[in-house]
Amino acid sequence: VSAARHGAKTVLVQNRSVLGGNASSEIHVPINGSYHFKNKFGVDRETGIVEEIQLENRYYNVQNSWEVWDHVMYDYVTRQENLTLMLNTQAMEAVMDGNSIKKAICFQMSTESKIIINADIFIDCSGDGALAASAGAEYRSGREGKAEFNEKYAPDEPDGWVMGDSIQFSSKDMGYPVPFNPPSFTIKYDPSKANKRTITQLSCGFWWVELGSDLDIVDVTEENRHKLLGYLYGAWDYVKNSGKFPEAANLVLDWVGSVPGRRESRRFMGDYILNENDLTKFTHFDDAIAYGGGWSLDEHCPGGILNDKEPASYFHQRFEKMFEIPYRCIYSKNIDNLMFAGRNVSVTHIALSATRLIAICGLVGQAAGTAAAMCMEYKTSPRGVYKKHIPELQERLLRDDCYIPNRPANDGADLARKAKIEASSTTSGNVALLTDGYSRDEVDRIHHWQSDGLNPDLILSWDKPVSLSSVEIKCDSNLHTEIQIHPNIEKRRKQRPGMPVELVKKVSVEAEVNGVWKELTEIDNNLHRLIKLEFSPVRTSKIRLNLKETYGASDVRLFEVRCY
Repeated sequence: VSAARHGAKTVLVQNRSVLGGNASSEIHVPINGSYHFKNKFGVDRETGIVEEIQLENRYYNVQNSWEVWDHVMYDYVTRQENLTLMLNTQAMEAVMDGNSIKKAICFQMSTESKIIINADIFIDCSGDGALAASAGAEYRSGREGKAEFNEKYAPDEPDGWVMGDSIQFSSKDMGYPVPFNPPSFTIKYDPSKANKRTITQLSCGFWWVELGSDLDIVDVTEENRHKLLGYLYGAWDYVKNSGKFPEAANLVLDWVGSVPGRRESRRFMGDYILNENDLTKFTHFDDAIAYGGGWSLDEHCPGGILNDKEPASYFHQRFEKMFEIPYRCIYSKNIDNLMFAGRNVSVTHIALSATRLIAICGLVGQAAGTAAAMCMEYKTSPRGVYKKHIPELQERLLRDDCYIPNRPANDGADLARKAKIEASSTTSGNVALLTDGYSRDEVDRIHHWQSDGLNPDLILSWDKPVSLSSVEIKCDSNLHTEIQIHPNIEKRRKQRPGMPVELVKKVSVEAEVNGVWKELTEIDNNLHRLIKLEFSPVRTSKIRLNLKETYGASDVRLFEVRCY
């Protein structure tokens, strides 16, 4: 989506019938990320495209249906200009021209069609990275030894173990007792060998029903899938028939996944390998394009459920603040026109334990798409963007409502930075903060203006007339709250349903022309934090934002205003 928005003709190839990967209806993993800072900071939820999709889901899918969530994503993608979607299509093989991919040979199962895609830039966001591997892109699999990067939590010696796959489920209360008769492939759950694999809730899947590999987890996918179903049904058999869970008498399995959710396989090497020390010591990168830190270093044990000598996961260390992810981790060191996004980027095994979260992968994906469009625009390679265009890449991401720690926006084309801003009322912050380069509050630092009541006057004026065709504002979507679709019933009950009440719903912009206020455009039923008010070019020295309505809040809070 980001590549297409920035003008690149884009093809999205997806080997399943739905979008979303681990966050789809096929697997049911919630979009976890840095909102887990909420107990301490509460301001670090991911914004940009990953938030746009989730906010639309809050509007179109109040019922929290995973199948409808699939189609919210489908609508979001298929309505995007410059973007062609190919579902049920597997990229099988890269055809090379020296160190560059010339074309991708794909197969679409539903139409029994061989499809050849010619492109200048390829981004492998598939997790396992079949296309990138066939291109000869350098990758690693398994655990680095402690000595290579001086990683505290790495094993003493390197090995082939990767974190495993899991199968999810969800349950339903029938209102009356229902027996459970396990299928023939069930594998008995033995609590005496569980080693902290405890059953603490019954509404959705047990993440520790997991199988890894010490050689090639892709190769054993089907074998592991069959075993995972057996272990999952074994755990549920114990819930229903052991007598230990009387509260489960009325519960039934409402949905059981058939597609394993994968945590780790190939990690493709870039010009930099992000490691544990970069995360725990909060290394600052001049080429930072994304962040993480709300989740701990969460390394799952070798062998998964088969390894009863170790607990299912080691929550090695939680973070005090956000860590940065550099751009050099998301393009190939040896294939000139290849990029990555997701869990297959250039990180060590230990670093992956914190960067693999879906929301973080989304941030990296937006950066990769934006950079790919810049490759086309400047006729350069992904490495060329690093060498010559990092400040511009960062500025574009910031304008598109991404956040980069320690990197305020400084867009010279933004005319709002030269304007005088006045408001008819203020209850928190001040209007000067709307152009300070930060589009969210930070720990102990506010960067917003908040009105007293709805429809306040917010006026920007210039000493001399300027030509305008766009006003962009970033409003409040309440980054303190969880908005992701979640399989756990109790967590869903704690979420406030529908749109964030703080979000601006209706807004218009006016310009003073020849002493008369003229409405340029109005948006009603806004669904996003970033609101783009676009209109025919006008020459004026004064504009007025009319912030008419929210989804329920009595005041309006803005974090940024831009004019172009």
